[in-house]
Amino acid sequence: MKKLISIDLKANFGFFRKPDTNVGINLSYNMLHKPVLLGILGAIIGLDGYKNLREMPDYYQKLEGIKIGIEPLDHEKGNFTKTNIKYSNTIGYANKNATYLTEEATLVCPAYRCYLLLEVDNNEYHQKIYHYLQSSKAEYLPYFGKNEFYVSWVNENNTFQEYEFEEDKKPENSFSIKTLFHKKDEIIKTKTEEPLFDYLSYNKKDIYLYFENLPLGFDTVLFQYKLGNFVFSTFNLVKEATIDNLYFLKNQNYYVQLL
Repeated sequence: MKKLISIDLKANFGFFRKPDTNVGINLSYNMLHKPVLLGILGAIIGLDGYKNLREMPDYYQKLEGIKIGIEPLDHEKGNFTKTNIKYSNTIGYANKNATYLTEEATLVCPAYRCYLLLEVDNNEYHQKIYHYLQSSKAEYLPYFGKNEFYVSWVNENNTFQEYEFEEDKKPENSFSIKTLFHKKDEIIKTKTEEPLFDYLSYNKKDIYLYFENLPLGFDTVLFQYKLGNFVFSTFNLVKEATIDNLYFLKNQNYYVQLL
């Protein structure tokens, strides 16, 4: 049996390291992405992390197949406030005869609603995630990128939700996607070559489009992120738009994309 659930994750700070830097400043992805969320879920149910060189961690091997969607919360048009934090390190193996200095562009109060599609009858790890999240239980304390940025996810405010859903439901009119969605070049065009977004249906002031290149997973040969272009928007999409892996939440009357 498939169950579609969500849980809200938030922290005072977060740092999801990008593999590139900007003039000595280490940069963070703005959005939580699948590889990080899999690590958080692995920590919650007690799976092992990185142990051996050039070997994917235990949590990634066991949880990679979970379909995941991310919706940012308490943001400013898709963005979270960032602050630069400087660190110094004087331990011997970090530097030679000098103080090692580094600076990180750190997220302030990041928060996300994480949608998970779980096979609770056929997969013991999915079943464990379902019960641990439902009962606010964790084996290890999860965090947003650094040990000190611990995640608040306890179900004290009923953030755990379960949804009735439909797969492959075709929209009859323009429709909204509450999560980030993957913008593939080959599917961004509609059959009638019309715009992807239904711009004419809106008269609200708080409308925006947010774009970010985010990790989809890992290349297990090169041991680096596989990246994809993602969009988050308050605009509806035209009904002809072809977006993969959409799930319609019946009571909420909107779609989420789960990858």
